[in-house]
Amino acid sequence: MKTFLAVLTPLLLGACAHAAPAVPAPAGEVRVLAGADRLFTEYAHLIRGRRLALMANHSSRLADGTHLADALHAYPDAKLEVLFGMEYDIRTNDYSLPQDPDSVIDGPTGLVKYDLYYGRTHKPTRQMLGDVQTIVVDLQDVGARFYEHINVLGFVMEAAAENGIDVVVLDRPNPIGPTRPDGFVADAADFFGFGSYGPVPVVHGLTMGELARFYDGEKLLRGGGGARLHVVPMKGWRRGMWLDRTGLPWRKPSPNLVSFESVLDYPGTCLFEATNLSEGRGSDTPFQLVGAPWLDSERATSLLNALGLPGVVFEPVAFTPERRPFLSRPPRRAGQRLNGIRLRVTDRDAFQPFRAGVAMLWAVHRLHPDSLAWSDDAIRRLAGTTRLKTMIEEGKRPEEIFAAWGPELQAFRQRSAKYRLYD
Repeated sequence: MKTFLAVLTPLLLGACAHAAPAVPAPAGEVRVLAGADRLFTEYAHLIRGRRLALMANHSSRLADGTHLADALHAYPDAKLEVLFGMEYDIRTNDYSLPQDPDSVIDGPTGLVKYDLYYGRTHKPTRQMLGDVQTIVVDLQDVGARFYEHINVLGFVMEAAAENGIDVVVLDRPNPIGPTRPDGFVADAADFFGFGSYGPVPVVHGLTMGELARFYDGEKLLRGGGGARLHVVPMKGWRRGMWLDRTGLPWRKPSPNLVSFESVLDYPGTCLFEATNLSEGRGSDTPFQLVGAPWLDSERATSLLNALGLPGVVFEPVAFTPERRPFLSRPPRRAGQRLNGIRLRVTDRDAFQPFRAGVAMLWAVHRLHPDSLAWSDDAIRRLAGTTRLKTMIEEGKRPEEIFAAWGPELQAFRQRSAKYRLYD
């Protein structure tokens, strides 16, 4: 261990200079220790003497700011052989960096990193894995089923099961942990994949480690195989704890989730990615507002506020999306002055983001049925069902749509309860 620390110290000094500042834990709160910070101590037996792959991104850092790839590369009792990432390089979420469609070389370690989002496959191949014995997974989720980290987790577990490889999931908080599970449970087997690895509601209420246990325990891995799964749990995290009450640092999950408020609204407003409205990309408040030049925002917000949804009010706004240097493509309706609807969360413990997003779709369709355009594939992927679009077009009111997912949501709660790791 002394040798390991001697090797690691220069890395710590360099990494800490760029570490995101931690959000101070309020008085009386227990500072949370992420799973990654328990790996080299209490859970070192899971990697000792093993040839490793790491599935990571820019959030995969120890409490002192060291990237997990650097810590594993310096660890003398295991050999890190290959890296897997999402749509960004594992050390940053800045889209301005050039991206290879399949793989890049990670400079500090010299290892190949394969892209499981934009690359040729979402599932690691035998050739990519080589002689790896254990895949370590350390990713920050945002709490929404269609945020692809939890779906790539399923593909990684699937590849591991097929090749006799262990999987170690280092758990991190669900940042919107107090938000109750909500929304349609993904409908059918042919929807399961990117957007829905399994029968999970839009707001799932679980951590990455708990979802891994759910996938494995419910035999959801394709081919029916079971994973040799190990979850390193957090210490000090409780269900119902918001990310900004953990003492852990805030790092943008992706370039357009610029603040905690964007993350909170995202499970609902991301539905507008399936429409011809802007979802706020290219503004200072992405996913906190939506808009179009033809939208009657005054009437729309009046309709929405009359619903009395808990914990939120809707405000008319105007905004102009702009191309930002860190975005991979121009935002929808860039340079146009848009009439918008802004969500203002007044009580985050009561707020239900997916219901707010459904209600916004309902209001826009009710006022502008001839102007609103949909991508059928996109709305099906995001909602996990064709029922949402059908019900809105049939003129169903929001409360009728909310009631439609009640029985399946209750069944998911009961089915997933045994896989929970935290009270």
